[in-house]
Amino acid sequence: MPDDVLFVADPPEGMDPAADSTYAMITEALRRGMRPHVALLEGLRAAGPELWVRAVPVAPAAPGARLSPSDAPRERPVEDFRVVFMRKDPPVDDAYLTATWLLDLVPTHIPVVNAPAGLRALSEKLSILPFPDITPPTHIARDEADLRRILDELGGQMIVKPVFGYGGRGILLARAGDPNLSSLLELATGEGTRWTVAQGFIPAAKEGDKRILLVDGEPVGAVLRVPRRGELRDNFHAGGTAQPTDLDARDLEICRRIRPTLREHGQIFAGIDVIGGLLTEINVTSPTGMAEVNRLGGLTGDDTTQARLWDAVLARLGET
Repeated sequence: MPDDVLFVADPPEGMDPAADSTYAMITEALRRGMRPHVALLEGLRAAGPELWVRAVPVAPAAPGARLSPSDAPRERPVEDFRVVFMRKDPPVDDAYLTATWLLDLVPTHIPVVNAPAGLRALSEKLSILPFPDITPPTHIARDEADLRRILDELGGQMIVKPVFGYGGRGILLARAGDPNLSSLLELATGEGTRWTVAQGFIPAAKEGDKRILLVDGEPVGAVLRVPRRGELRDNFHAGGTAQPTDLDARDLEICRRIRPTLREHGQIFAGIDVIGGLLTEINVTSPTGMAEVNRLGGLTGDDTTQARLWDAVLARLGET
């Protein structure tokens, strides 16, 4: 029988075959003779120290088609699966956090990608704070007066974004002298109730940002995300387009610097954002970009980013 592997994710039928990294990981599992299953968050259940999962096996009906069930869903102990992938998209809310606590119950001989304790420890916006020499000036605040002071320190222009934001949502450009500044800061902080990231504006942002994919801390590819004309955000969810790019010495240095942190926290697959040679985010919850890197790089078979990921996962099982 093929090896059963589990993906905790959003509904599989909604995954875009041309763009979804989870889809790429699932189809790579199929290529390797495995039997991938998908469970939603509500399919996780704990009975004391034992984790049970209600999951459905999935596969595309034809190459490049959307995923569909290949059998009926059923509940099974998590020990039935050789590998578990936590690929539920943000937001990182109480449901997401509870799921990571449940995934702590996965026996230690079963790799969890990414490690749930590391997902909790590494906030995608705050985990860059220990690296001030390779990041733009970054502050965390929720008081309007503090944010106005930070704006002055940053030369009258800064990016504000929610600590729990994702997919480009809630990113705003704050400028000194803007008559809407008070309203903007009230909106960003929920009138002082939400922590907000205040980050130095990088002029090179208009040229796009590099999404660099890392497997076990090593870069496996990159794509340049370019914003639409007149748009601040370059996230693919916000209409950004993908263009080819190369990794330069600065990019490799950034990867080298954060590699120990990713490995220490068991984050096997990560996607970092680099603008103008500065690290702006470390994405570990459900990084995207595999399809774009593969397409622009002409990567197929064993050379794809998802193949590199599976190689690293199987190495943890003592397989090559």
